[in-house]
Amino acid sequence: MSCSSARVFRNLIAQRSLIIPSKTLSNSLLISSFSSISRSSASKRSFFYSRFCGSNRTLVLGTRSNQSMATQSKQSVHDFTVKDAKGQEVDLSKYRGKVLLIVNVASQCGFTNSNYPELTTLYQRYKDQGLEILAFPSNQFNGQEPGSNDEIQEFVCTRFKAEYPVFSKVDVNGKNAEPLYNFLRSSKGGLLGDSIKWNFTKFLVDTEGKVVDRYAPSTTPLSIEKDIKKLLGVA
Repeated sequence: MSCSSARVFRNLIAQRSLIIPSKTLSNSLLISSFSSISRSSASKRSFFYSRFCGSNRTLVLGTRSNQSMATQSKQSVHDFTVKDAKGQEVDLSKYRGKVLLIVNVASQCGFTNSNYPELTTLYQRYKDQGLEILAFPSNQFNGQEPGSNDEIQEFVCTRFKAEYPVFSKVDVNGKNAEPLYNFLRSSKGGLLGDSIKWNFTKFLVDTEGKVVDRYAPSTTPLSIEKDIKKLLGVA
C-alpha cells in the first residue's frame, strides 16, 4: 500500500469512528479492509466498527440500519409519533412542557399489582402540576401481556382506575422495537446494557423531552417521587 493510500484509509477510519490499531494489521488486511469500506460507502450510508478477538485479530464490520440512524437523528421524546390503543397516531410533542414517566407495562406480571396502583397514586398527586404517565403494553417478557389493546384497556381502567394514557401494544426490544424505545434505550442504558430487561422499566423525561433517568422494574413508582418532584419544581 502506498503512503497516499494509507493516508486515505486512515482518514476514512477517523470519519467512520473505526478503532483499528494500524500496527496490528498487515498491508494485505489494510488493503482488503479499505476495498470493503469503499464498496460499502458507494452503495449505502453505513456505520462501521471494528474489534480484534484475541490473537486471531478478527476484523468485525457491522452496519447500522436506516431505522437506527433515523432514531439517532431524533433529539427528544417530543420528536416521535406513537399509536394509541385505537391505532390513531399521537404526536408526543403534545406533551412538551410536561414531565413524563414512560413505562412498559403488563397485565400478568409479578410487578403488576404493585406498580399500577402506585402509578395511579403518582398521577393523582401530580397531574395538575405537570406530570404525565405514558404506559406502553408489551408482550415480550414471558408472554405476560397477551391480550388485545381493547382487553388491556378494560383491565387497566376497570381494575386500576388508570386515567393516564395506555398506548397500543409494542415491542420494546429487537428489530421491531417501537422507535421511541430505541431512543429511550440509547439515551439511558441499564446495568447490563441498554435492552429493556423486564416489565415496568421506567424512564423519567424532563419538560424538553430529554431522558434524565432510568429505573429498573423492581424500583417502585413511589420510590422515585422525589425525582419527579424535583423536575416539577414541587417542594
